[in-house]
Amino acid sequence: MAVLRRVVTRPSGTIPLIWLAVVGFCALFPTVVATHDPNAADFASLLEGPSGAHYFGTDELGRDTFSRVVDAARPAALAGLQAVSISLILGLPIGLFVGYAGGWWDRIVMRVVDAIFSLPGLILAFAIVAILGPGLTNAMYSVGFLFSLRVIRLVRGMVLSVREEPFIEAARLSGAPTTTVLGRYLLPNMMGPLIVQTTISFAAVLIIEAALSFLGLGVQQPDATWGSMLRDARSFQRDNPWIPWPPGLAITLTVLAFNTLGDTLRDVLAAGPGGGSKAPRRGVALGLADGATTAARPAVDDTADPDPEALLSVRNLSVIVPTSTGPAPAVRGLDVDLRPGEIVGLVGESGSGKTVSALAVAGLLPRGVTIDPGSRIHFDGQQLVGLTEARMAQVRGTGIGMIFQDPTASLNPALTVGYQLAEPLRIHHGLSRAAATDRSVELLDRVGVANPRERLRDYPHQFSGGMAQRVMIAMALASEPSLIIADEPTTALDVTTQRQVLELLVELCDDLSMAMLFITHDLGVVAEICDRAVVMYAGQAVETGDVHELFATPDHPYSRALLASVPLLDDDEDRLVTIPGRVPGPGEQIVGCRFASRCEQAHDACAAGPVDLVTLAGGDRSSRCLLSAAAVEDGA
Repeated sequence: MAVLRRVVTRPSGTIPLIWLAVVGFCALFPTVVATHDPNAADFASLLEGPSGAHYFGTDELGRDTFSRVVDAARPAALAGLQAVSISLILGLPIGLFVGYAGGWWDRIVMRVVDAIFSLPGLILAFAIVAILGPGLTNAMYSVGFLFSLRVIRLVRGMVLSVREEPFIEAARLSGAPTTTVLGRYLLPNMMGPLIVQTTISFAAVLIIEAALSFLGLGVQQPDATWGSMLRDARSFQRDNPWIPWPPGLAITLTVLAFNTLGDTLRDVLAAGPGGGSKAPRRGVALGLADGATTAARPAVDDTADPDPEALLSVRNLSVIVPTSTGPAPAVRGLDVDLRPGEIVGLVGESGSGKTVSALAVAGLLPRGVTIDPGSRIHFDGQQLVGLTEARMAQVRGTGIGMIFQDPTASLNPALTVGYQLAEPLRIHHGLSRAAATDRSVELLDRVGVANPRERLRDYPHQFSGGMAQRVMIAMALASEPSLIIADEPTTALDVTTQRQVLELLVELCDDLSMAMLFITHDLGVVAEICDRAVVMYAGQAVETGDVHELFATPDHPYSRALLASVPLLDDDEDRLVTIPGRVPGPGEQIVGCRFASRCEQAHDACAAGPVDLVTLAGGDRSSRCLLSAAAVEDGA
C-alpha cells in the first residue's frame, strides 16, 4: 500500500493508472460503455465521420467504431492476462529452481533458453500459431511461452544475487525446507523487479496481439480487436482518413500507459521503504571460484574419536575452497570440543578460517566449498559430515542455532519480524499461528525488546542495530537449540550496545545450559565471556586452552602478537603494535610453519616441515610452535 500511495502521488503514475482503469472498466463492462451493438451493421451509415450518433464514426459495414473500440478492450486485456500468466507460471518456478540449485540444471536450462532466444521471436510465435491454429488463446500460448524465457533469465539472475545473503542462510539454519526458502524468502525479495517486468510485458503483449490480429492470426471475425480494426481500416483509409485513428490511439495510449507505469514503479521501488536510496546489503563473500558447483558431501564412516562429554566434537576438520590455482584447504585439521554450558572463542585475523569452520559445523557452506572426507563433526552423538540436506535441516534450528554478524542483512527485509520468528516454531514444533505468535512474544521479551507484541508487526528496517541483533538472538533461541554459533555478533554495534548484547548472551547460556561457539576478532570480548579459546591462523589452530591461562602466558608467537596489538589506555607508546605481513591465502603452498614469514623468532627449522599441535604442561593447553616448552622438552 505504501508503494501504491507513492505511485499515485506522481503524475507519471496517476495518469497511466486512470487510463488503465478506463480500459479495464471497458473490458469488464463493455455493454455499459458501448452505445451500439459492436457487430450490428448499418449499410445506411457506411464510413461516416465522428458525430453525435457515432462518436468515432462508422466502419465499412456501418458498425459503430466507438462501440467496437470499447468491445476490443476485452480481448486486449484477456490477451495480456493469458500471456503474462503463462510466462509467470512457466518462468517463475524454473528460474527459481535453476538459480537456487545451480550446477548442471542451471547449465542445461540456460543453454536451452539461449538457443531459443537466438531465433526471431515473432517468427517463432507465428510458427507456434501455425501449428496450434489461429485464435487468441493459441496466439497467447505462443507469446506466453516466449515471454517465460525472459522471466527465467530475470528470476535466475535475481536468485544468484540473493541466494548467498545472510538472511537466506538464517532461513536454512532455522530448518526451513527448500520450498519455503524459495517461496517465502527469495520470492518476496524479487517482487519489485517482477512487477515492473509484468507491466512492461503487458505492453509488449498488446503490441504482439495487435500484430497477430492485423495478420489474421488472432481473434477472428466478426469479433473486434484493435489490430483487426487497423487491418480493415487500411483498405478504406482514402474514403475516411479518420477510421484508423481510434484503434491506433487505443493501442498507443495503452502501451504507453503500461510502459510509463513500469518506469514509475521502478523508480518508487528503487527509492526503498522510506523514499530514499536503498543501501546495498552486504552478503557473505567467501571468494568462490567462477562456475563453482555444489559438490555432494562425501560419505564417511563413524569411526571418529569424539570427546564423550562434549556436545560438539570436531576432529580433523578440513574445508576445501576453489581458488585460481585449484581447490585448496581454507581450514586444515581443526579440532574443537564444546561441552554443555561452555563458551569457546575462535580468534584470529580475517582469513584465518573462523567463519568457514562455523559454517561447516552448521552445514551452510557455500556452493563449491566442501568438507574433506577425513573430517569428523559429532554433534550430540550424531555424525554430521555426510548427512543429506534434509537430515541436516532437522539438526539446524532444533539443535544448532546461529547468530550472524550483521542483523540488518540477516533478517529478511520483505517479511515482518513476527513472521520470521514464528516460522521455525511452526516448522519444527507444529505450533498453530496463535501459539507461535505467543511464543514469539515471549522470546522478544526474553531478549529485552520492549512492547514485544506490537513490535512483531514491524519490519527489520524499523529496528535499531542493537534491537535487530536481539531479534536475531531470539530467532536463534526459537527452537531451544543446545548449541549457538555466534559469528562476530557485536561487530556492527556501538560499545554500549555491544556490552548489553554480550551480557545477554552469557546470561542465556547460563540459564539455558547452552554451549556457544563465539567467533570474534576482539580479544577483549574473548577474555570477558569465553571459558576457552582457540587461536586460528591461516586455517589452523595454533594455540588452544583456558582463556585466563592463554592471556596470562601465551605460548605461540602469534598469540603473543595478537595480545600485543591490542591498544591499552595507559600505554605511552606513540605507535600501535602491528603484525607485519599478511595471512597467507588457502592456495599458497607453505611447507613449514604458516606463521614463520611474520614471526620475529622464526629460524630455519620452522620452514623445514609441518609443525604439529603439541600438548603443553598440564594437559589443558596446546600450541603449534617449535619453540613451545613441550616441543623443546621433547627434543624437537
